[in-house]
Amino acid sequence: MPWRTSKRTLSLEKTLIMGILNVTPDSFSDGGGFTTLESAIKQAGKMIDEGADIIDIGGESTRPGSARVSAEEEIARVVPVIEEIAKRFDIPLSVDTSKSKVAEAAVQSDAEIINDVSGLRFDPEIARVAAKNNTGLVLMHLRGDFETMHRQKPVEDILQEVADGLRSSIAGANSFGVPFENIALDPGIGFSKTFEQNLELLAKLGKLKSELPDYPLLIGTSRKSFIGKILGDAELRNRIRASAVSAAIAVINGADIVRVHDVRETVEAVKMAEAIKDHM
Repeated sequence: MPWRTSKRTLSLEKTLIMGILNVTPDSFSDGGGFTTLESAIKQAGKMIDEGADIIDIGGESTRPGSARVSAEEEIARVVPVIEEIAKRFDIPLSVDTSKSKVAEAAVQSDAEIINDVSGLRFDPEIARVAAKNNTGLVLMHLRGDFETMHRQKPVEDILQEVADGLRSSIAGANSFGVPFENIALDPGIGFSKTFEQNLELLAKLGKLKSELPDYPLLIGTSRKSFIGKILGDAELRNRIRASAVSAAIAVINGADIVRVHDVRETVEAVKMAEAIKDHM
């Protein structure tokens, strides 16, 4: 099934590449790199040239140990970037936020997807914004609150936990009137999971997909710490190839959308994965 946003219907016949554009000073991978409007626009253009299908713009870091910023500060970071990209490029824009006030401002500035890492846990009113504006809505699984989401004790059955948590988020979205065809799901790799559970989720993505077959599945593994650990505590710049491999494996196992920092490398890896998948 396709994925609907407020402006278009996105085909899922091929994997969609969501390029990450963090306009924050402290994001774990690219914090401080794109904090000026000029640098953010340049990076958006680069990702589009390399094959991005969606640009996901975030104004608040969710790395371990990060502090929350006010809605006003987050709006000041993301809205000018959204407005300027929308003027220059015809590409779906997503706002990465867990605050309804930020989501509303971003949507009014031409964002057509809301990407909520909390799956409506932090601010359920995000669903009201999505329903009112008919936007796409990404619901991610995590446990805990903003301050504790990276310090949760592991659950015994991570697949069941993620499936149940996402069903709860879907029910919350539906209660505000968000159509099912506007919703995509993210199992939240790297959020409130152990090293082993991140790998298990990737390996058993097909089972999770079978539990929630009516929704596109978005996977974000790009440059995350579990990849660094596998590579012997590799620095961020040395996680690019392994990140592309993890995206390719996710596609073979059922991902419809991959969220990435390194678009060119991921596009190539995903094309290879899709070619193999066509013969499975």
